[in-house]
Amino acid sequence: MDLSNKEIKVFQKRLLDWYDKNKKPLPWRKNTQAYKIWISEIMAQQTQVETVIPYYERFMEKYPTVIALANADDAELLKLWEGLGYYSRARNLKLAAQEIVSIFEGNFPENLSDIQSLRGIGPYTAAAIASIAFGQPEPAIDGNLMRVTSRIFEMTDDISQAKSRKAFDEVLRKLISHERPGDFNQALMDLGSTVCKPKIALCETCPLADFCQSRAKGTQLNFPVKTKKLKQRDLYFSAFALQNSLGEYYLEKRPAKGLLANMWTFPLTELSAQDFEKIITDGSISKSISLPPLPESISKLEYVGNLTHIFSHQKWHIILIKAQPEEQFHVAEDYLSADKKWLSDLSVIPLAGPQVKMFEIIEKQK
Repeated sequence: MDLSNKEIKVFQKRLLDWYDKNKKPLPWRKNTQAYKIWISEIMAQQTQVETVIPYYERFMEKYPTVIALANADDAELLKLWEGLGYYSRARNLKLAAQEIVSIFEGNFPENLSDIQSLRGIGPYTAAAIASIAFGQPEPAIDGNLMRVTSRIFEMTDDISQAKSRKAFDEVLRKLISHERPGDFNQALMDLGSTVCKPKIALCETCPLADFCQSRAKGTQLNFPVKTKKLKQRDLYFSAFALQNSLGEYYLEKRPAKGLLANMWTFPLTELSAQDFEKIITDGSISKSISLPPLPESISKLEYVGNLTHIFSHQKWHIILIKAQPEEQFHVAEDYLSADKKWLSDLSVIPLAGPQVKMFEIIEKQK
């Protein structure tokens, strides 16, 4: 970067003037409380901002303070998070809140290294909190900031490589406003999400167009440089919807570690891709499908639909099978445990994302 101090001041003014007129009216921007900034940033990870807003408002109503979050009931917390995905984020929020209470006497730490020491907080989130809540000139480097910066200065550093963060940090640390560091970071975030987009650059409306080297050469879409992600792994499952004579569904709790930890689903068994394709093609249940352990004997299996649920590194393809019990079906209480339940009121447990989709299929069938 070869901008003079005078040019940097002009850069900052144009960006911040644009932000003052065009900033997104987000509820967490109404104040600069570290707790609220933290919650919003964690929720917005890998989630659209528009999706986050109602979750954020419900979360703040339920857990208005760090202490309230530190004392949250695990099941209630996960239920409140239901639909946002990446449930480890919610678990880490509670653990970090407990750290704030036990280590920092309930006060959100101001020091950058202390903020980053909290569970689930990485360099970006720590910098966002430090700059927005505490006015520290720390670049909050996310995908938007790297895209905008790489286009302005034609930076060829591969943004998929962790080591490239240092190069962007060096550039942005020279550019960031020391008077309004939080607004500077948020302005670049908004610019990246509304103007300097991944697949289109709306340069005619960009306040930084005169500074942009890639715009001058017409190479905007060549930046940022990024190697392709590894392809998601496809996995195939059959899910068994078993309902008793009382209208209750049988659900099982997932293991405490791994994907969808501690969430509730129908019993799942893994399928081959061939069996999956055969069932969705002709609707017949393959004899090779193995039944999971169920609390009652089954007389009939019926295919009712299928769904896909995408995780960061896996893509789950799920066939939903209605499991018909024998006529003399009753609740086998002695089979149940803390990890196995018959339930009619599904609002009392945190449901995994795929399970929510399965219930939607069942409701449509009705």
